[in-house]
Amino acid sequence: MAAGGERLQKYMARAGVASRRRCEQMILERRVRVNGRVVDELGTRIGPGDKVTVDGAALEPGSREYHLLNKPAGVISAASDPRGRRTVTELVPSAQRLFPVGRLDRDTTGLLLLTNDGGLAHRLMHPRFEVDKVYRVEVEGILSEGSLERLRSGIRLEDGVTAPAQVGRVSVHGGATTIELTIHEGRKRQVRRMMESLGHPVISLHRSGYAMLTDRGMAPGDSRVLSEREVRLLKQLAGKGAR
Repeated sequence: MAAGGERLQKYMARAGVASRRRCEQMILERRVRVNGRVVDELGTRIGPGDKVTVDGAALEPGSREYHLLNKPAGVISAASDPRGRRTVTELVPSAQRLFPVGRLDRDTTGLLLLTNDGGLAHRLMHPRFEVDKVYRVEVEGILSEGSLERLRSGIRLEDGVTAPAQVGRVSVHGGATTIELTIHEGRKRQVRRMMESLGHPVISLHRSGYAMLTDRGMAPGDSRVLSEREVRLLKQLAGKGAR
């Protein structure tokens, strides 16, 4: 370890582990080793020859990568799964250690960002930045105009009232209703819980938009690298309101 080198938590964030604050927590949790020794002091600095591992995995900071995946059903939104189920990182070709920005339920399909840029991922997931997420939702039954207005006003769930949503009816067919719903929160199973609270369980759920990104031209399982312009716009979006 080098007295005048780079701070360990900064190195970890640059390697794409997580945000710098989360990296500090991991150090305090004694999950980080430098040259084989557990390090739990936030003031630790490292140099070019030092070897860093987190939970036993070696870190090698490389170039930033930003991928967009159209997640198919049955795939787990995680970097790995202890039960051996297929994960989203297996669908994205990359030599980097990627992780998903947020998550989609196993049975939910649609857009998911994967990156090794921990700082940007942390900001995009923070509710302060209000990143729009667009869903195509098919539910049981015929949604009334009153139910649509409740979605627009906010739904009371067990963890609080949801922020107002943008919603429009797409179609009604065979005793089911399809709507397009735009929200910026990211609570666990939020859309499904919102619809269940209205008495209309979800039949299918697909995220068709994330910020300025859409699933246009992407079949289930397809992924692509974001353009420089798209990355720049995401960074600008995540920078709004930053302190």
